[in-house]
Amino acid sequence: MNNAKAAGTLGLLALAAMAGPLAAADDSNGYIGFNLGQSRANIDNAAIENGLLAGGFTTTAMRNDNYDLGYKLFGGYQFGRYFALEGGYFDLGKFGFDATTTPAGTLSGRMKVRGLFTDAIGILPFTSKFSAFGRVGVNYADVKDDFTGTGADNVLDPNRHKRAANYDFGGGLQYNFTPSFGARAEATRYRIDDAVGNKGDIDLVSAGLVYRFGRKAPPPAPVEVPPPPVAVAAAPAPPPPAPPPPPKVPLRFTFSADSLFDFDKAAMKPSGKQELDKFAADLRGTRFDVISVTGHTDRIGSEAYNKKLSTQRADAVKSYLVLSAGIPADKISAAGVDGSDPVTKPGDCPGTKANKALIACLQPDRRVEVEVSGSK
Repeated sequence: MNNAKAAGTLGLLALAAMAGPLAAADDSNGYIGFNLGQSRANIDNAAIENGLLAGGFTTTAMRNDNYDLGYKLFGGYQFGRYFALEGGYFDLGKFGFDATTTPAGTLSGRMKVRGLFTDAIGILPFTSKFSAFGRVGVNYADVKDDFTGTGADNVLDPNRHKRAANYDFGGGLQYNFTPSFGARAEATRYRIDDAVGNKGDIDLVSAGLVYRFGRKAPPPAPVEVPPPPVAVAAAPAPPPPAPPPPPKVPLRFTFSADSLFDFDKAAMKPSGKQELDKFAADLRGTRFDVISVTGHTDRIGSEAYNKKLSTQRADAVKSYLVLSAGIPADKISAAGVDGSDPVTKPGDCPGTKANKALIACLQPDRRVEVEVSGSK
């Protein structure tokens, strides 16, 4: 029986873009892990049939069992960001065949493969969490073959056992969920001696979890002992500094957007102009440094649309105060907010569909705020 020529391809790595903590480490750390997946070996039916034919038997039917569940337990140590050494135990499962022959009889074979491996790991980081890796190394496999025959198929040597070292190679993808915990998906090909004189390959496509041991805490910094105090003659205390001038208190005014503009519009209503005229009259004789105008919308609509509408409304108030109230243009600024600074609290106005009830409930959020800084 030849357990060779498994057709697992490294393209299957795209099944899961996950990986262990090897990807993001900037220093050296040890890790352990576990992988579980599907193993596959191709049964060399032609070799089996030729062997039976040499013994005077003609094969009339053949059934193969070339898939099984495989796993591996591993531990390793990473040296920097790009290289690690890894070793562990693997169990690729059982594979077999059942042949029916003429003269009447059956021949069955079963093979079990397990062993140890040591691999060198090359790492290619894509981001701080995500990377690819490749592996190449040596496996030491323990292969046990069992053969049974019925009828005319008499098996003279039913049990075979082989231990041998061969190469393995593979690759995969890695992703870190946290600095200590991650996952990986990979495909590995193991070269195996099948205990009856043949060499072949068994592929294991698997996914697993990896735990990376934490970094060591840095040693505490040495504590410097201050020198003993030196007595000096007391100097006369300086006079207390003059108290700072009182800060200029900004004045804040809030105008309802519904009183200045129609809903979803940026053209100012006559009633809105009257409010701004009164504001400008109250401001006359007041010394100020700058006036900031900020437009706010409610949460109805997209962020981009609300940002544009609130900016247009703020610009409209600024323009009116400059052109009609005579405020210098270099002392007034305007900006819009996309609805991210509401007055209403979460849960006050449930719902997302624009209707009269929701529009009325969100009325306090639609506003224009004017702040006069440096006022006296």
